[in-house]
Amino acid sequence: MSIEGKKIFITGSTGGIGAAICNKFLNKNCILVLTSSSDEKLEKLKKLYGNKHSYYNLDLSNIDNLEKKMQIISKEHKDIDVLVNNAGITNDALLLRMKYSQWSKVINTNLSSNFIIIKSILPSMIAKRNGKIIGISSVVALTGNPGQSNYTSSKGGMISMYKSLALEVAKRNINVNVVSPGFIVSSMTDQLNEDQKNNIMQNIPMKKFGKPEDVASLVLYLSSDEASYITGQNFHINGGLLMV
Repeated sequence: MSIEGKKIFITGSTGGIGAAICNKFLNKNCILVLTSSSDEKLEKLKKLYGNKHSYYNLDLSNIDNLEKKMQIISKEHKDIDVLVNNAGITNDALLLRMKYSQWSKVINTNLSSNFIIIKSILPSMIAKRNGKIIGISSVVALTGNPGQSNYTSSKGGMISMYKSLALEVAKRNINVNVVSPGFIVSSMTDQLNEDQKNNIMQNIPMKKFGKPEDVASLVLYLSSDEASYITGQNFHINGGLLMV
């Protein structure tokens, strides 16, 4: 797969899916530009991956600060080939009980940050007439989920945003796509008891949760030259939970 040696920008690089994405690119000798909102987690990444790569602390919920940080990153890395917006948070509550702070923090972190990050990195991709932009959304962006109106809105907004962007930059040879995972093995699914897992499994035709590597493999492919004619698409990885 033609991805060897490219520079990849990844947000949310310390989570389960984020770590799997990092490993896929590392196996292809890519150079990584990684972000996290935790200095402690970034130090762990440095020890794990080494000084060949770059690490930045980004609070995606703080839009003003994010803009300043992205100005620095875009100047220091004008050769980013692939942008993967993977970071996301939840802060659940029924809409009637949801505080505006819960709404705004999830929207800023999961959606508005995408706007700031893409706008910062896109000019260099346009200049070289090449690039891949990939966002990680969620199956619930299309199905809805009680108690997650903020989260589903942010992930649904991502899909619409990326489709519009794909139309805007297609002539510049820049591909823009979304990957929407279903239930993926994670710290969240580890907290479910057997009854909860069985109830979820009843709605998954394949009767199993996905693995972070399932998502990472598709991200790797969409980042490669082999995917050069794919843009504006939302790919579902959910074991048949949702078929659209």
